[in-house]
This record gives sequence, C-alpha cells and structure tokens, in this order.
Amino acid sequence: MALPTRLAELHEAGDAWLADCSPHPVLVRQAWDIDALAPIPSGPHWLAAECLLVVGMQALSRIRDEHRGPLLADPLLDRAWWLVPADAADELADVRAVAVRPAGTPLHSPPTGWQACGRFWLYRPDGSGRLTDPAVLAAALGPGGYRPSTEA
Repeated sequence: MALPTRLAELHEAGDAWLADCSPHPVLVRQAWDIDALAPIPSGPHWLAAECLLVVGMQALSRIRDEHRGPLLADPLLDRAWWLVPADAADELADVRAVAVRPAGTPLHSPPTGWQACGRFWLYRPDGSGRLTDPAVLAAALGPGGYRPSTEA
C-alpha cells in the first residue's frame, strides 16, 4: 500500500505549493474542500500562458519530462494554461499560439489530485516550484517542436 500513500504525498506537496501561491491559502483549501475551483492570482510566483487545449497537448508531447512544468486543462473551454516564470511574458510575446496573462489574473484551479468543474492538471505541480522554461515552450509551440541538443 505504499503507492497510494506516495501519490497522496505528491498531491499534497503540489496542493501546498499552489495554495501558498495565493495571498489567501486557507480560502484556496476551502474551495477545494467543496470541489470548487480556487482563484489563484498569477504574479510573483508564476504567470499563466494560455493556449488552445490541443495546442497545449501537442506541445506537452514535444517537451521532455524533465523540462515540463505544470499544465492545467479545461476541455469544456478548449483551453490549457502553462505555468511559466513571472518574467516570461516578453520571451513569449511573439509566439502566436500562446497568450501570457498579466500578473494578478486569477487562474481558477482545481487541486492537483482530482478534477473540479471539468478542469484537471495534465501535468501536475509537484511542490518543487518547477515551471516551464519559456524558451522550451516557445520551441515546442513552433512548427518543428522543441529538440534538445544532441549533447543534452
């Protein structure tokens, strides 16, 4: 039974990190307790780079696991949101497939372990604070996709 405990620990670490990104972590937890989405404002910790869901999934398949950051999906809205560093807006400004939402824009988020209101994490926050590098994301959204150098 070690596997369920390990999964619960991973989800709790991701949930703790997400809740702590909010100025009101208790309210985030309360929203999740009633299976609601919690509005977590972007800004000091990360920004949300929004794209069409299919575009996000294609990019996800082009990015190696060690370079992926959290990716939230909403199939009903046909949208996905990559969590990128707070200074990534300029680097992604010319990438047509993605729109970086300004700091302070709330990301309506479910917890990491299950879906809420149709939203779920395609690639979950793990509690480490790892985000998607904007250069890697830009390359993955391009026509050829991201390809690490042969030395990597």
